[in-house]
Amino acid sequence: MLNKTHVKTTYTKITAKIMIITLVFALSIAFMYGEYLKSESIKTLSKEDAKQTSMLIFESLYSAMAKGWNKEELTSIIDRLNNVNNDLKINVYRSEVVERNFGEMAPSINAIENNSDIALSMKGKEVLNLLDNHNIEYFYPIVAKENCLSCHTKAKKDDVLGVINITYPVTDLKVSLNAMINFFIYFILAFSVLLFLILFLEFDKYLLKPIKNFVHVINNISNSHDITKRINDIDSVEEISSMQNVFNNMLDSIEFQFYNDDLTKLPNRRKMIEIIDKKDYCILMLLNIDNFQEINDLYGHEEGDIIIKEFAEFLELQMDEKSTLFKLNADEYGILFLGDFDQDFFNEYTKKLIEDVSKTKFEVDNGKSNIFLSCTIGIAHGSYSLLTNSDIALKLAKKRKVHYLIYESSMQIEHEYEQNLKWTKKIKDAITNDKIVPLFQPIVDCNSGKIVKYESLMRMVDEKGEYITPIHFLSLAKKNKLYSELTKIIIKKTFKIFKERSEMVSINLSVEDMLNTEIVSLIKEQLKETQIGERVVFEIIESEGIENFESVVEFINDIKQFGSKISIDDFGTGYSNFEYLMKLKIDYIKIDASMIKNVDTNKESAIITETIVDFANKLHIKTIGEFVYSKSVYDKIIDIGIDYAQGYYFGQPIDLYNKKE
Repeated sequence: MLNKTHVKTTYTKITAKIMIITLVFALSIAFMYGEYLKSESIKTLSKEDAKQTSMLIFESLYSAMAKGWNKEELTSIIDRLNNVNNDLKINVYRSEVVERNFGEMAPSINAIENNSDIALSMKGKEVLNLLDNHNIEYFYPIVAKENCLSCHTKAKKDDVLGVINITYPVTDLKVSLNAMINFFIYFILAFSVLLFLILFLEFDKYLLKPIKNFVHVINNISNSHDITKRINDIDSVEEISSMQNVFNNMLDSIEFQFYNDDLTKLPNRRKMIEIIDKKDYCILMLLNIDNFQEINDLYGHEEGDIIIKEFAEFLELQMDEKSTLFKLNADEYGILFLGDFDQDFFNEYTKKLIEDVSKTKFEVDNGKSNIFLSCTIGIAHGSYSLLTNSDIALKLAKKRKVHYLIYESSMQIEHEYEQNLKWTKKIKDAITNDKIVPLFQPIVDCNSGKIVKYESLMRMVDEKGEYITPIHFLSLAKKNKLYSELTKIIIKKTFKIFKERSEMVSINLSVEDMLNTEIVSLIKEQLKETQIGERVVFEIIESEGIENFESVVEFINDIKQFGSKISIDDFGTGYSNFEYLMKLKIDYIKIDASMIKNVDTNKESAIITETIVDFANKLHIKTIGEFVYSKSVYDKIIDIGIDYAQGYYFGQPIDLYNKKE
């Protein structure tokens, strides 16, 4: 089937078309209205004009008749009037009443018999005719009045005494100035309305609707978060089409930057992961250049970037139709094979690749020097955890100082052991070097909108000064008996800071903390020393049930003697149920983030949240909504009746300890 050529237009053409159509239509209306005005002028205005002229002629004749002039003299007057204006023709016809008094006039008898207009006018009717669109013909009946009866003795009042017939050109017609002004006013109004309607309809069709469609498609693409989508040809207007092309080109550029490495222009890690996720079985090789940092140190980063690009070009030559090259982090590359290959193939392929790398010269220093590289490769195959498994194989290959390894399940245990040792050392170093710090996230009073308290959150500071969240090290710290030390550090630093501040502060405690005599003693000691117990809230964070319930109640009773409060974290999960609210003398409950984050869009989340708030209000327990990340969520929790709000909408956790955000 042949594709139809989609003819494009432009707004210039559309505007010209609208103006031409409007002008032609308006001129047509003006012409028709002009003809109508001309016709009406002849019918109305010219009648008055002709009547006045006829009356003047009659008065001239009447003056002569009053002096006793005979019909020959009257005929002479008519002839003289006809000579005054060659375009004006005057004829006078007597009626039968006049002829009975003054004698018969043959022309009158013949005219009445041969001309129906004269005959009609003899009956008292005014007759107006337009002759061949150029001349006006008017028949004016002379009606007898009281003063006429003295001469016309045989006539009665209102008898027709005769007819004055005048003929003259239309060009002599006197048109009303008001009529002309009104015509132009009506014309301008009609033209304006017509132009507006046409412009509105045409631009609605070619401008407003295409732009609306264009914006709708953009919103769909934006809401789908899929930068691979494009705008298809949605309109025939070149300007809209140009906007589509610009937007699509912009998406092409964004997509390329999103899925490609800046330096080598190869597809990046993100692209590789998306491909892997869509495949049932893949083979992934992670290739790392050995000791690349030494090259950067020796030749500089600019030369290092050149080597990275040259190495990428070298690897591209090794690819076939079943393999794809990716540029990953720093000096690391990924080769993805979409297909099933046996281990012998990979052993041979990998050995040859490593050998080819070692034999290839790479130029540095503008071609003045050559260097040789070596690489280490980690290989994994299957349908899940390919990147993780190949990375484990790569790291173990480097550790064992072999060129490559193919991932086996036993490597996972060895890798986890190494990671545990690594993180254990990090935790110990952080404790020793004072790198465990609290960050504080603000909590806002929903009634006033002001920050009234903070939550103390544990962080580890790494060698780059970046904050590491507890999810990376807390479980390992518990295994290695380091957890209590971390908790003590956070408690001491939090009390030190808020001794000098006026806001309230909440400190997270696990059930393990409340059962730890050293931690409990430290808390009581800090409460006595700082005297800020009324501004401290202890937030229970465990998600599993409380086994030593009596000990926990004892801890709560002890710290309440200092005026401190108790809060339940992540309410709605684990043991955070309604029964514990009553038994533990809870002051606050923090509603779980899984409900708060969708409370403005998910009806079920809103209903559950409203139920919790209602129950808490009846027990005189204050509520806190966490994970408030937008105004719409904040507005919704205010509407539900939550007392306090916490989340990135109000601020991220900050370092009050070192006065550093």
